[in-house]
Amino acid sequence: MSQPVRPLVRPPRLAPGARVAVVAPAGPVPEEGLESGLDLLRGWGLDPVAAPHVLDRHTGFPYLAGEDADRAADLQAAWCDPSVDAVFCARGGYGCQRMADLLDWEAMRAARPKPFVGYSDITALHEQFAVRLGLATLHAPMPATVGFLKSRAAQEHLRATLFDPESVRVLASATGRVLVPGRARGVTLGGCVSLLAAELGLPHARPAASGGLLLIEDIGEEAYRLDRVLTQLLRARWLDGVRGLVLGSWEECGPYEEVRAVLRDRLGPLGVPVAEEFGFGHGEGALTMPFGVPAELDTEAGTLTLDVPALA
Repeated sequence: MSQPVRPLVRPPRLAPGARVAVVAPAGPVPEEGLESGLDLLRGWGLDPVAAPHVLDRHTGFPYLAGEDADRAADLQAAWCDPSVDAVFCARGGYGCQRMADLLDWEAMRAARPKPFVGYSDITALHEQFAVRLGLATLHAPMPATVGFLKSRAAQEHLRATLFDPESVRVLASATGRVLVPGRARGVTLGGCVSLLAAELGLPHARPAASGGLLLIEDIGEEAYRLDRVLTQLLRARWLDGVRGLVLGSWEECGPYEEVRAVLRDRLGPLGVPVAEEFGFGHGEGALTMPFGVPAELDTEAGTLTLDVPALA
């Protein structure tokens, strides 16, 4: 039986004047969105620096932000640069899995811990940062995305998490509902559920979510495909021992009642508390959700309370 999910090392919070890198490990980044995002980060008192290849386009595959080796080189250089205090992913899309094994994880492990920010396809990197670096990360809106640029709520929650993490130890959503009632304790993990399933069986994949509070969401997956993804995780016994689940947004996944029926059917028999519509992921005004932090889920109250702040 695999070891339970354990708390990870929390990187330090940011202070005004911090130098932060913006990288593009996945899909192509719109230049206008990037500039707007950089301006917003400057407005927070940060010193953002765009990676050299952040606006690249792959010559053969237009869904990638440049060549795999260049995307990996940008991320590694930013992470290993001692003058960089945090790394933001500009956007998701697809491509992280293609470049993850091109990173020098030993060199990255030797670098000092720092906040790593992103969601969607970045799930693949969240998992690698957890398994290979033992580092807590932030599942959060990204600076070149519409969901971040047009939502003051998303901006402010991420800003508070980065600068004043004590102020956001209780995560709650006005839309949250109970799918399966109860309270549970565990260490947070998760992301885009289709990416978690796509990582199964890889040499450095997390063996199971045992002992964890699993936070999942997705986009563009119809109900039957979500059924397939969740069934794969169940059949692989990856969900054995999970303590509780927090469900975020299911954008472009079809009518929510159809999605909800699948979630209840596949996850309800686990016999653990499940909160739904919790307000993180691809939806509007998305919350920043820390991974690798011990927390308590209370579905009736609609809260996820962190034992410690997301950043040290």
